[in-house]
Amino acid sequence: MTIHDLEIAEASGCHPMFLGVQSNVEFNKLRKRLLRNTRQALEDFAMVKPGERWLIGLSGGKDSYGLLALLLDLKWRGLLPVELIACNLDQGQPNFPKHILPDFLTRHGIQHRIEYKDTYSIVTDKVAENQTYCSLCSRLRRGHLYRVAREEGCSALVLGHHREDILETFLMNLFHGGRLAAMPPKLLNDDGDLMLLRPLSYCAEDDLEKFAQAMQFPIIPCDLCGSQDGLQRNMMKAMLSDIEKRMPGRKEIMIRALANTRPSHLLDRKIFDFAGLSLRLEEPSDSEIVLADYRK
Repeated sequence: MTIHDLEIAEASGCHPMFLGVQSNVEFNKLRKRLLRNTRQALEDFAMVKPGERWLIGLSGGKDSYGLLALLLDLKWRGLLPVELIACNLDQGQPNFPKHILPDFLTRHGIQHRIEYKDTYSIVTDKVAENQTYCSLCSRLRRGHLYRVAREEGCSALVLGHHREDILETFLMNLFHGGRLAAMPPKLLNDDGDLMLLRPLSYCAEDDLEKFAQAMQFPIIPCDLCGSQDGLQRNMMKAMLSDIEKRMPGRKEIMIRALANTRPSHLLDRKIFDFAGLSLRLEEPSDSEIVLADYRK
């Protein structure tokens, strides 16, 4: 990115990443909606502490590209007072195009770090071909990203999980895990020294897909979990899609429901004291007795 690019961006009132993007009414509405949803999540879950440094996990998929662009846009507008550094973890997958992300990040003047760790060999060695790679792969990737965050002096690892990711996780836990749990927008890691943030928690996957197409991000497909058929998450995604098709607007209602729980109307004895429930058989006060006599 040249000084001339920066000058053009300043005059255009946008981050340099948005230069050259075809702007129209539909795209502007989409961009504003995504920015609004992202800001709402940042505010609702108290994610921002001015002056902090965040590590953004950049996989090369549409969601992480969208996350990076939206956070940079908010920072450019003076609405996100934190320092951002993008990080891609090259996991050693065969045929992974190593040049795409460094070229993209350098071209747009984005502070970044490319980290190489061969977790691909570990996953394919430990997990049978008929089993899901995702769980072990994500744990290994997360561990290395936490390490990089510490080395870079960051207080948070920021990931691009969106509304559908949260709902799919909820359904997987409901149908397969026997518990009511999803992906929290904000989570303290086990060691207690880093926050895990998901600012796209309110953003719809369809919106992020359209945003990625309009921005012409150089998408890198996953050849590991993306190569497996019959994943439980894919089944949940299909179920959600069918529900939304039959009853439009259900996804938005479901994500609101996760923020509107009633412990007394569930069955978890650990979060509600069912044993302590008792009938209200208090003695009437003197004034209540007088009033009752008067009415007679």
